[in-house]
Amino acid sequence: MGTVQTLDKLKVLERLYRQGVWSEVFDRTIDKLLAIELEQALAEKADLEKRLATYEAQYGMNSTDFYRRFRAGELGDEMDFVEWSVFYEMYQALLERLEVLRTG
Repeated sequence: MGTVQTLDKLKVLERLYRQGVWSEVFDRTIDKLLAIELEQALAEKADLEKRLATYEAQYGMNSTDFYRRFRAGELGDEMDFVEWSVFYEMYQALLERLEVLRTG
């Protein structure tokens, strides 16, 4: 299913909700979907933290400092650095996703 179709379905649910059409089934289903998404995101976070920790140990610097220096062009473009930067960007995006999931 495409993203547009999913958004359209969410808009239908929103319209129904605004019209006062709602049930415990809707609430439980949405709560369950959000709980599943949070669980998956936390598992991804743990995996990315392990990957980042491997690079941090190998190169003796934390990922935040690495990323700043890499983006500034101070470290070169060897494959490890490119991969590390991708994992760091994925981690940052995941932290934003977790923030949304936790705060609604």
